[in-house]
Amino acid sequence: MSRLKMTDRPYDIVLFGATGFAGALTAEYLAAHAPDDVRWAIAGRDAAKLERLRERLAVKPGVLTADVADPASLRALAEHARVVATTVGPYVRHGEDLVAACADTGADYLDLCGEPEFVDLTYVRHDARARETGARLVHAVGFDSVPHDLGAYFTVRQLPEGVPLTVDGFVTADATFSGGTLASALNQFARGRQLLAAARERGRHEPRLMGRRASAPLGVPRFAPEVGAWALPLPTIDPQIVRRSAKALARYGPDFRYRHYAAVRHLPVAVGGVAAVGTLAAAAQVAPARRWLSDRLKPGEGPSAEKRARSCFSVRFVGEGGGRRVYTEVSGGDPGYDETAKMFAEGALALACDDLPPTAGQVTTAVAMGDALTERLIRAGIRFRLAASR
Repeated sequence: MSRLKMTDRPYDIVLFGATGFAGALTAEYLAAHAPDDVRWAIAGRDAAKLERLRERLAVKPGVLTADVADPASLRALAEHARVVATTVGPYVRHGEDLVAACADTGADYLDLCGEPEFVDLTYVRHDARARETGARLVHAVGFDSVPHDLGAYFTVRQLPEGVPLTVDGFVTADATFSGGTLASALNQFARGRQLLAAARERGRHEPRLMGRRASAPLGVPRFAPEVGAWALPLPTIDPQIVRRSAKALARYGPDFRYRHYAAVRHLPVAVGGVAAVGTLAAAAQVAPARRWLSDRLKPGEGPSAEKRARSCFSVRFVGEGGGRRVYTEVSGGDPGYDETAKMFAEGALALACDDLPPTAGQVTTAVAMGDALTERLIRAGIRFRLAASR
């Protein structure tokens, strides 16, 4: 199935979960920035909420109803779109039927998923079919994991070709999360055994990389003089995504290693952060505690515009190879929502509009749309810069 011949589909982009917190911000961004000739629609299960959102938008998109509990409605949604962008999580509970529908109908798919279990399961179950139909399945198209994936890709391009390369990423962020993000995090903490089982199953299906190596070891806590901060290993999905980009793209060299850290300037803050995450992970193992925590912030709720305006992020990268060391940075405003909505919407627009490399199946942002999406984000105000080199 050729994607270039999908002109019979009514919409270029359908945004599913548009009335949620992240979904509404994405809809507002598309209304303000999508080209006039892009046909797009908002979708969800509540027609009344969708109509209220539509009335708030400066540009009036189409409206489609679909429900994660109704696979036939998700199939119909996929058949109406060239690109389906979904914010409906936790994805491991609510996401697979939509991935299956997109893989089967040849529609491109992207989400905001930071759940490794879900990404591994969809690879095992739907990558092969997506390759047959030409669908591109792109996960983690938000703060998880665009700045890290494209930032590592940007850093690699500043280094010599054909030599072993190492890149370390150091994340700093000042932001608040929404109810949907909290629910996804608690769900992920509670599913440790399932997460490991999904990773092992993926390992049995994934082709082995021949003639090259790409790794993303966890690393150890340390003081990192190169950024003047304590570096705490971040066990998020981001290093896995970077590693998959490195496996797919020869530009990362014959032997590539990536490590991912939170950068914290003061040791007491670092210790407190580790303790807080450990406490949250422990509480998530107990169902009553998990429900109590989830009730503190309901899905659909999130930080105010004023709070988001005061938020920012920076990811600094140190890359080495071939006798050269470079320092790069990706930075922007509120990472969890304003900038995530920007990344997500621009990712959908890139898939729908841009001249991209011929790819299919489960692919990363760097593989599917690296240069095009980087250029889009720079134009949209997210900064990619080479800070120093030697």
